[in-house]
Amino acid sequence: MVVRQHDDDDNDEEIQLLQQPDRIVAKTPLPWDQFLIILLLQFSDQLVVEPLPRLPPKDIGVTHGDETQVGYYVGILRSSSCVTQTLTILYWSQLSDRIGRKPLILMALFAIASTTLSFGLSRSFLGLLVSRVICGAFDAQNGLVKNSLMDITDATNLPRAYSYLQISFMLSAIVGPIAGGLLSKPADRFPEIFGHSELLQTYPYLLSCAVPVICASIALQVTYFCFKETVSTRASLLDLVKQWFSSQTYAKSSTTSSNALASYGEANSEEISPTPLPLRAVLTRKVLTVAASNGALVLFDVGLYSILPIFYATPVELGGLSLDPPRIGAIFATSAFRKIFQILFFAHLHDRFGAYAILTTGLCSGIPIVVLLPVINALARAHGMGWAVWLAISLQFVLMLFLDMCFGYVNISCSRLTETSDY
Repeated sequence: MVVRQHDDDDNDEEIQLLQQPDRIVAKTPLPWDQFLIILLLQFSDQLVVEPLPRLPPKDIGVTHGDETQVGYYVGILRSSSCVTQTLTILYWSQLSDRIGRKPLILMALFAIASTTLSFGLSRSFLGLLVSRVICGAFDAQNGLVKNSLMDITDATNLPRAYSYLQISFMLSAIVGPIAGGLLSKPADRFPEIFGHSELLQTYPYLLSCAVPVICASIALQVTYFCFKETVSTRASLLDLVKQWFSSQTYAKSSTTSSNALASYGEANSEEISPTPLPLRAVLTRKVLTVAASNGALVLFDVGLYSILPIFYATPVELGGLSLDPPRIGAIFATSAFRKIFQILFFAHLHDRFGAYAILTTGLCSGIPIVVLLPVINALARAHGMGWAVWLAISLQFVLMLFLDMCFGYVNISCSRLTETSDY
């Protein structure tokens, strides 16, 4: 992220990130031609997570028939890509400030398509793990899409842009679970159609993984031909590599980089953008506060969405609901319609109550969401899969609606940090 230099006035650290504007200003229209591409990119990035089968470790024999070990191995698969993505995302983001967003978005789309295809063709747990690790290391798309969104918006239309961004999450939450549940093991589920396919019998999750592969391939072509670079002044990757090899000290490296960018800007008659600050200079108290809030939210959200499908698939006597993959996919696909609420009302709620109220409400909803898990299992033990269980599941997903809106607060706070000059 490119940020402007800051002064050392300690009083500036107390600026309220969530302060509402004192006067009404005209709202800038969204650049829909580029914003629609951003929606497609966000959809393809989310889709790679949604349809990935939760139970391949069980099918490849790594659990040796022990149902209690399924969650352990699924957790390793889900967290492996997150770990490598955490280690690389900041460096991809800084590199995008130098060479532009578009080249790295194209790289991420290729990584999504190739590693998801590899995941579907894997017959061992090691193969599944390597696919997810490589995907996380090169998939910087989530951060780059948000950077691009902030590049094409301002403070007047950013809340509306984030409310529309829920369209991508909603569609991926509908298509993903359906693809993951309905298209997994197609030779067994649809023998009259796929029963004679030796390929799908050998790789039962290949068809599920083909959905995000196709979507990422389409997004790659649309991005290459239609997406406009949002970084106005950028250096070529070859120039940066030459600078890295020729630099001897940090000072010399900074001077070389500045000279290269200056000469590049003169050659293209463009204005020179400020050199990105070192990562240590960017990590101020305000930035760390927003990052810690986002980290806590993501930890809870990823943990919850990792537990829920395992909870639904685990036998009732072991604490779950004993549901099959198609019913699990249907639950998640139906619950995705709660995104409609955010699309319609998030911007209005933000303008009326402020981001802090949205954050507080969402955080408070996390406690009953977790408490409902053993309650749902107790109802299933006592009454079976009756109306009481489905009512409790519905209540849980309604509460998750408020939790989802917390991410809008975090994203808007990050945007306002980049707009202030007093880091």
